[in-house]
Amino acid sequence: MNPTTPGQHYRTRLNDARTVWLAGERIADVPGHPAFKGTVDTVSSLLDLQEKPDTRDDLTFVSPGSGKPVNAAFLAPFGKEDILRRHTAFRIWSDATFGMMSRLSEYSRSLLTGWYASRHRLGGDARKGFADKIARYYEQSRDGDWLSTTALHDPQIDRSKGPSEAGDPDAYLRVVKQNREGIWVRGAKMIATAAPYVDEIFVFPFHRRSSADLAYSTMFAVPVGTPGLHVVCRESFASDRHEDYPLSAKYDEMDAVIIFDDAFVPWERVFIHDDPDAIWQLRQDPAAVALSQHQTVVRLISKLKFVAAVANEISTAIGVTHHLHVQEKLGELLVQVETIKALLAVSEELAEPDGETGVWLPAIDPLTTARNLGSRYYPRATGILRHLAAGGLMQTPATVAELDGPIGPLVQNIIAVPTFPHRSASGCSSWPGI
Repeated sequence: MNPTTPGQHYRTRLNDARTVWLAGERIADVPGHPAFKGTVDTVSSLLDLQEKPDTRDDLTFVSPGSGKPVNAAFLAPFGKEDILRRHTAFRIWSDATFGMMSRLSEYSRSLLTGWYASRHRLGGDARKGFADKIARYYEQSRDGDWLSTTALHDPQIDRSKGPSEAGDPDAYLRVVKQNREGIWVRGAKMIATAAPYVDEIFVFPFHRRSSADLAYSTMFAVPVGTPGLHVVCRESFASDRHEDYPLSAKYDEMDAVIIFDDAFVPWERVFIHDDPDAIWQLRQDPAAVALSQHQTVVRLISKLKFVAAVANEISTAIGVTHHLHVQEKLGELLVQVETIKALLAVSEELAEPDGETGVWLPAIDPLTTARNLGSRYYPRATGILRHLAAGGLMQTPATVAELDGPIGPLVQNIIAVPTFPHRSASGCSSWPGI
């Protein structure tokens, strides 16, 4: 049967003979495996929102190439209204997953959109070739609705040495062979969050390379199903007990190490080759940085709102909201949310066109401030949540099924059940007062 919805088409793309490893076992059916099924179902449902009448216009724009609706993360903003359109699209997906999924591809798609916008100033000595390649790749990704992630960091072997100083030269990703058709690469990259679920992986060094590390200074994109590419997953957090573990059952993105065993990459997908300075310039490109950080901050708001809502519901359910110290902690959670919302609003209000590209970018300083605060806010927020729940976390039954078991009535007497808001038709939750 031919796929008829974006979600169904996405599922068929996962059956591309990709080499995914979990606990020493090669996973032949990623969409159907218990460790991955819940997240695949979630991603599929999000993609289907792009065709639902009440969310389609907010999540998509018309591609100038295909004339069909495509995801708003690929929208290069040429006005403040386009930045707000991107914000709305990011918010819908983030709210639908409570901000728990950081690699739904909006981040990497925003990076790609930024590189596309800046294509004529990036690429180093191979600038013209870079511009042509990244434009074609961007258009293919946009019109194909490809999901993607990044693999940027070197494996943690001996961080005091550069790749060329390592005892085993094959531990770090490097080019081992090249000809007219392309390059062959060998070695590892991490942390490729969501790698089992996406179509494409962007690979380049996160840290600045020296001139001694030219073989390790290449940027390219590969399909996850590339022969010789191994996706080695960490332990799964997923669960098929949806009622007992509602978050991990649906939102385990999965982190992975990517190991290349003489994998071939055609020149068309090699964007920068043996040029550490060009890669460093790309890493700092204003368009890519601003557009990707914008998405990160939108998601951070959803994440903090969710924790604040859960903390409020628990406090209300156990009847402690009249205590001043509880009110202070709940207030702190709301201050977190409002602070990040204010910084995001300022960044969008101060948006200006980039002088070289004409693309409008949100102001970077408020976004950077919000992201740095987020790294402090979220651990503090979860700490407050644990403090407010206190011993109640230990009196929770091992499974929801116990509430209907032989001593169910006795157990229910000591369980305070929060009443969470219902989900809207778009799949997003509505949190009153937040």
